[in-house]
Amino acid sequence: MKIGDNVRFLSETGGGRVAGFKGKDLVLVEDEDGFQIPVKMNEVVVVGDEDYDKRTPPALQSPSHKAYQAQAGQGTAEKDATGKVAPSAYAGPRTNSPVVQERKGGERLSAYLAFVPIDAHQLTTTRFEAYFVNDSNYYLRVCIHTVEGASYRLRQTLEVEPNMQVFLEELGREDLPQLERLSIQMLAYKRDKPFLPKPALATELRIDGVKFYKLHTFRPSEFFEQPALIYTLVENDRQPKPLAVDAQELKDMMYSRPSTDPAQKGESGNFRPQTTAGGKDTSGALVVDLHADQLLDTTAGMQPADILDYQLDVFRRTLQNYARKRGTRIIFIHGKGDGVLRQAIINELHYKYKHYTHQDASFREYGYGATQVTIK
Repeated sequence: MKIGDNVRFLSETGGGRVAGFKGKDLVLVEDEDGFQIPVKMNEVVVVGDEDYDKRTPPALQSPSHKAYQAQAGQGTAEKDATGKVAPSAYAGPRTNSPVVQERKGGERLSAYLAFVPIDAHQLTTTRFEAYFVNDSNYYLRVCIHTVEGASYRLRQTLEVEPNMQVFLEELGREDLPQLERLSIQMLAYKRDKPFLPKPALATELRIDGVKFYKLHTFRPSEFFEQPALIYTLVENDRQPKPLAVDAQELKDMMYSRPSTDPAQKGESGNFRPQTTAGGKDTSGALVVDLHADQLLDTTAGMQPADILDYQLDVFRRTLQNYARKRGTRIIFIHGKGDGVLRQAIINELHYKYKHYTHQDASFREYGYGATQVTIK
């Protein structure tokens, strides 16, 4: 259900056009006289031909494709012992769903949170649609929270049927800061048949609002016909690494003072790029810290441009030294800062070292301040 849809009332005659929403369970219906009537969402139903030009259609079902449906505000309400609908934090309208069809490979849990631009050609002004994708044969009871410091605030709760994608909400630029940190809890089960139990799942996401205005972050997927930004919650029963990072430990590691050990310097006294113990991190990658206070004894008299040139020179010489050692992974710690050094490194990799692959280094170990390069 979206603004502009034609709806009719279920418990009485009449209807109108959706003019807006109020809270999580009220829709404002504008009648022929222009009056806006607040009505519970589960008391109205969409009628007539819907305009799907502005809504991202789900991927079409085919014999070789997963069957997905996207229902705006689709949720399954619970009933009490008397058969009445029990109140829920998620009070979307109930829609008729087809008989649940299980698919091969769906016994392992896979679930995603997806964001789709309504107009991908106008990323600076467009709004976005959020979807929850259940790519498994299990029902999922889902709770979505926003994280504010050490506190959690419930944003939405819903039940998602097997092999379905559910429309959550429409978002604008002003809404993105609220989604910077999300916590999502999931409980998997089946109805009316035996099943192998799955452990309750909980994961946290960091939603970077800047990505929503970069075209390359929206990519094709099997769930949508248009490019989407998709976050993995669980895939084939495996969860991504948690985002829990010890901030103090990360700070100490990235900004620790350079060692006074002569072994850290070359015979001529010039700086030798400092690495972790043994020259490699826990994954076996070489680590090079490009912070100015790690490379130089002092920066007195140096301009920012001079420091940047020196850092890039260390970066280039390191790659040159390992040019013949294919498969070597090198992690360059550049810090987050203003992003000048990171952008300069990315430019070097794009134009001078195209044959090398690169990616963000482990967030758990380096936060947003390191890039991993693989020698090819």
